[in-house]
Amino acid sequence: MLNMQLPSTVQLQPLLYFARCKQKNLATTRQVACSSSLSILSLLSLLLGAISPLVQAASPLPVAAKNGMVVTAHHLATQVGVDVLKQGGNAIDAAVAVGYALAVVYPAAGNLGGGGFMTLQLADGRKTFVDFRETAPFAATQDMYLDDKSQVIPKRSTHGYLAVGVPGTVAGLELARTRYGTMSLKQLITPAIHLADKGFTLNQGDVDMLTLATDMFHHDKASAAIFLNHDKPFQPGEHLVQKDLAKSLTLIRQQGSRAFYNGAIGQAIITASQQGGGILSKADFASYQARELAPIACDYRGYQILSAPPPSSGGVVVCEILNILEAYPLKELGYLSAQAVHYQIEAMRHAYADRNNYLGDPSFVTNPVELLLDKTYAAKIRATIQPDQAGDSLAIKPGVSPHDIPTEGTNTTHYSIVDKAGNAVSVTYTLNGWFGAGVTAKNTGILLNNEMDDFTTKRGVPNLFGLVQGSKNAIAPGKRPLSSMSPTIVTRDGKPVMVIGTPGGSRIITVVVHAIINVIDYGMSIQEAVNAPRFHQQWLPETTEVETYALSPDTRKILIGMGHKLGNPQPANHAAGILLGAPSLGGKPIGDNHFYGAIDPRRTTGLAAGY
Repeated sequence: MLNMQLPSTVQLQPLLYFARCKQKNLATTRQVACSSSLSILSLLSLLLGAISPLVQAASPLPVAAKNGMVVTAHHLATQVGVDVLKQGGNAIDAAVAVGYALAVVYPAAGNLGGGGFMTLQLADGRKTFVDFRETAPFAATQDMYLDDKSQVIPKRSTHGYLAVGVPGTVAGLELARTRYGTMSLKQLITPAIHLADKGFTLNQGDVDMLTLATDMFHHDKASAAIFLNHDKPFQPGEHLVQKDLAKSLTLIRQQGSRAFYNGAIGQAIITASQQGGGILSKADFASYQARELAPIACDYRGYQILSAPPPSSGGVVVCEILNILEAYPLKELGYLSAQAVHYQIEAMRHAYADRNNYLGDPSFVTNPVELLLDKTYAAKIRATIQPDQAGDSLAIKPGVSPHDIPTEGTNTTHYSIVDKAGNAVSVTYTLNGWFGAGVTAKNTGILLNNEMDDFTTKRGVPNLFGLVQGSKNAIAPGKRPLSSMSPTIVTRDGKPVMVIGTPGGSRIITVVVHAIINVIDYGMSIQEAVNAPRFHQQWLPETTEVETYALSPDTRKILIGMGHKLGNPQPANHAAGILLGAPSLGGKPIGDNHFYGAIDPRRTTGLAAGY
């Protein structure tokens, strides 16, 4: 069994805060100068345990390590990954072990009953992508969530067994392990079995996560039996034991993915689905396959971006946004200046219009990827962006210049891992909504996804994340729904320099973009980059979501004067990132440390650690 102790090299560091000073408006541009760490505020933060909303938080230094780095949404899963690296496993081995561990300790999104994507840059230079996205059951139909008047039935695609797609996680982890790992399934899954069988102590972050779904658990006896303590929410310090999940994991250890897709686990899920009004079948499970695809690749200011291809929209849209922004002098315009924010919003607006209208599962539709990634196409879009006026989302339509492209007639978690040999892995996997469809297959301990909501249930009707999508993402048997997951690796001269990703539904793409430009354009450390405030625009609705305190009052005034509609943010993402070489690009390493990890402080369960 792998050692479950906290890595000795992980040190708790005091939070540092800085004040932005000497701010000066230049027309529509805000230049920000003079940032300094305030040790007094550091001391106060430690004493009071609170961040003043009047002070913009700067990050502590990223976690540094010599031999490898693991960053995940839960500290116990991070410890599992570090132990694998210590035992001689590579980054792929660690990613598999972390994937199984998160299914136990982070049930809101870590999973066996969902799916996801994995981007890999191997030490020998090979690049690949593992697609283990869920698929629509064979009995699925395009109008399965509509009533007899062709209106969407509320919650039908998000709650209960009819919302469940065929899970892909077990197949995906096994594909990655058998092709690129070095350790046995037994070695990698045993820590997860231990955590499920013996349980683990819940901290406040764990309880906060579980409490969000209390009402949901009350509607499903199998879920309530696990995630409620005698029908009441768990409290910090109490122990969560998952005996049924431990049994399922043990079967997988003994039989591999066959136990899930051709054995007792799959049959139990099928039975639960049929009893609960779902349509999952034996054929759905027997036919499921994870697959390898070529990652999306593009260049941004001399760096190569590797990210997720369709059926994810992530890589395409990340690259399209960066292509549009590349011609703007973001650094010179100033971080969070009105002008820089304006250009970013408009790039997002145009790219999401393409995302929602032109992309889908490549096994079913033709995706105009080359055209969307063409820098000439980005220049055409840029020519339509006015420097002092917000765009009109309703006027941005497929088939209307510059978007005249010829075509064929939440919640989630992310982790990033790099090993000492230079293998880099970026993984995002999901149940879709928080705790998926809110149902646990009896006797399995496995929460199931509500991924069917990621399809277009009806044109013009937004999904769980407010996305208004087109016919290319219509439901079809065996089809994979379009995703925003964007597990990303940034390289320079063929070597990885950054690993980044995040959960957050439609906001995943913009968080990844922010992290990349924060590091490349603004010279931030990886911790500063994931901590920095964010905004999000997705074409429709027209309102741009803005995190509290992201923009100064005068910057907001300038943007509103341009015609921008600014609204409140959605629940926080929690990005997980790694920089290689130094805490920031062009910076100096700290001693012999080559790896610098950062977990987003927006949620309190995660950990960056190495050795």
